[in-house]
Amino acid sequence: MNISSEIYKNELLNNIIPFWTENSLDHEFGGYFTCLDRAGKVYDTDKFAWLQGRQIWTFSTLYAKVQPNQNWLSIAKHGAEFMKKNGRDAEGNWYFSFNRQGKPLIQPYNIFSDCFAAMGFGALYSIDREDEYATIAKQTFQNILNRKNNPKGKYTKTYPGTRSLKNFSLPMILCNLSLELAHLLDAQIVNELVDEVIHEVMEVFYQKDSGLILENVNPDGSFSDCFEGRSINPGHTIEAMWFIMDLAKRTNNKQLIDKALEIALRTLEYGWDKENGGIFYFMDIKNAPMQQLEWDQKLWWVHIETLVCLAKGFELTGNEACKQWFETIHDYTWKNFRDPECNEWFGYLNKEGKVLIPAKGGKWKGCFHIPRGLLQVWKTLEKIEINKSILINAI
Repeated sequence: MNISSEIYKNELLNNIIPFWTENSLDHEFGGYFTCLDRAGKVYDTDKFAWLQGRQIWTFSTLYAKVQPNQNWLSIAKHGAEFMKKNGRDAEGNWYFSFNRQGKPLIQPYNIFSDCFAAMGFGALYSIDREDEYATIAKQTFQNILNRKNNPKGKYTKTYPGTRSLKNFSLPMILCNLSLELAHLLDAQIVNELVDEVIHEVMEVFYQKDSGLILENVNPDGSFSDCFEGRSINPGHTIEAMWFIMDLAKRTNNKQLIDKALEIALRTLEYGWDKENGGIFYFMDIKNAPMQQLEWDQKLWWVHIETLVCLAKGFELTGNEACKQWFETIHDYTWKNFRDPECNEWFGYLNKEGKVLIPAKGGKWKGCFHIPRGLLQVWKTLEKIEINKSILINAI
C-alpha cells in the first residue's frame, strides 16, 4: 500500500472525533445530538436509538483500542445513562427514536435499535465492568435471537403468506455483533450463531449464477423476481465481506477469506459508476428501473466500509486487486466526502459526486461509520507496514 496509516490515524483523532466531542453531547438531558449541520450546530434535537448505541460503541472502542482517555469513557457513559433511562419499552425492546428529553417518538419496530444497543453496552462493559452494562447487552442480545425470524413482529406491514421474503441486513449485522459480544456470551452460543450467519450470508443470500448477494430472497434462498427480490446494495455486501473475513480469521479459514474477498471484488466491479466514479447505493440485478429514488447517490458509509474491506483483504491475501481498488476508492472518498473547511465528512453525494446534503449528521449518519472505518483502516495499514518492515529487515 502506498497510502500511510498515519493519514487515517490523524484524520480520526484530529478531525472526526473532535467534531463529535465538541458538538454532540446534550449536557442538559443526556444522550447525543446527531442532527448537526456542516459546522456542527444542532439543527434538530430528536435522538435515534441506532445512533445512541453506535456512539456508545465508538467511544468505548476508542478507549479500548487507542488509549484509555477518561474523557472518551465519560462520553460513552453519558450516552449509556440516557439509553438506560429512556431506551426500552416494558418488554425490553428498544425504541427507534426519542424527543430531546427522552420520551419515545417511534415504537420499537426496528430490531437494529436492539443490535446497536447491545453492541454499545457490550463495548462499554469491556472497559468498565459494571454488571448492569453486561446484563443489558446480554438481555438485548437474547431478545434479538428471539425476534430474528420475525424482526418487526406486530409492526410488520407485509401481508402474511403471499411473499415472505428474508432480508440480508440482520444476518449481516449478526456476523459482526457475534464477535463484538463474544466476551460476554457462552462460546458455544457464539460458535453456533457464527456458523448460522456464515451459512445465511454465503449460501442463502449469495447467488452462485451471478456471484452477487441479494438484499431479499425467498425463505429457501431462491430468487424472487420482484422489486425487493431484484435489489442489490453493493455497500451492504462489501461491508458484510469484511465481517466474514474477521470471522474466518478467527478460525483460520483461508478458503472462506478467499471467497469473501472474491465476492467483495466482484460486487465492487459491478457497483462502480464507470462514468462518474463512486459506488452506487442500490442496483437491480436485472437492470430493471430502480424503485429507490436515491439509487444513484454516493453514500459515506458505502465508501468507508469498502476501504476497510480492501485493506483487510490485502493484509490477509496480498491480492493486488485490493491494492489497486483501495487507491481508487481512497482518492474518490477523500476528494469528495472530506470537507476541506470544516471537521467531519459529508454523507450524501449525488451521482456526479457533488455534495447533496451539507449536514454532517442526521437520522442515519452519526458517530460510527467514519470513525470505525478510519480506525479499522489505520490499524490494518499499520499491520501491513510492520510486516513489510520486518520482511525488508530480514532480507
